[in-house]
Amino acid sequence: MPTLTPLFRPVRPKCSFSLLAALAFIGFTAAPAAAEEAAVPAARIANGFEELAPGAEQPAQYMQDVSDIDDDILLPAARDDDDDPDRKWSRNYISVAAGVLSTPSYNGSDERRILPAFYVRGRYDGYSFSTRGTNFQVDLIRHRRGQTTDYKFGPIINLRGDRTSGIKDPQVEALGEKKLAVEVGFFTGVTHTGVITSDYDQIGFRFVALKDVSGRHGSWAASPTIDYGTPLSKRAYLGVSASVNFYGKGFGRYYYDIDALGSAASGLPVYTGAGRKATAGKYTLGLAGAYALSGDLRKGFVLIGGAQYARMGSRYADSPIIKDVGSANQWLLGGGLAYQF
Repeated sequence: MPTLTPLFRPVRPKCSFSLLAALAFIGFTAAPAAAEEAAVPAARIANGFEELAPGAEQPAQYMQDVSDIDDDILLPAARDDDDDPDRKWSRNYISVAAGVLSTPSYNGSDERRILPAFYVRGRYDGYSFSTRGTNFQVDLIRHRRGQTTDYKFGPIINLRGDRTSGIKDPQVEALGEKKLAVEVGFFTGVTHTGVITSDYDQIGFRFVALKDVSGRHGSWAASPTIDYGTPLSKRAYLGVSASVNFYGKGFGRYYYDIDALGSAASGLPVYTGAGRKATAGKYTLGLAGAYALSGDLRKGFVLIGGAQYARMGSRYADSPIIKDVGSANQWLLGGGLAYQF
């Protein structure tokens, strides 16, 4: 899903949000493990929207990587110290979400499956952390109370499980299951609150880079993402995002090329185009929304939902696992319930 995850990229009314990353584990996306979520900076103190939680790429999809999904739409809960004049950092909070996700059985598949989706994110003393799909990340730049421009930087660890299980196409299955890849890297970015519609809408840019350290594909993945989100009211939020996922040669060779042995086993033609050079492997667009059952996006139960469309890049789309038995057009759909502590 930016990364569409999807699951769901969370939010606070002035949140940047990447697509439903909120259902995260859906890992909505999770784009090539690179497309990461974009969190939302704290909002100003006004009309009760101070520091509305962060907002959207990528659920446990049986270990299918969804990190290319964008951020979620979960908001930090309102707390007793919201009006404390001595509080220096943005409020502490924990947000959790659970739901379901409809996703391709692998990146490029035309077969679908329904998976459970879960998500956790929070902040303590200005430091933010989140899980998205099968990755975990921490923002090492502390967020000050009421700041409108928020810079981000921190480490990410990601488990990429694409084609490790749940493959429905018999020819792709005959190529053999892939092994779980462990990737580490960093994310950086900036978000600004108070852009167009109000003091609480937000635009953000994020860049994620990951390197395989497990010796599986032995390559890298990187993804720039831009997103915009705005509260429609104190109860409703809407966000959109766009990202591009770039992959190294080893990534394309491991997941999308087919050698002579693989061709003989599956009946699919030999293909070497994906691993010939580093290239853009996926383009995504996402849409997500949140509706507070409590009447306030910062606390209580929040309904979340979203959709992400992705188009595989030409060298990947020409792979027989997509061109012959799959589809270059990929959709992620999800929905669920979040709770702000």
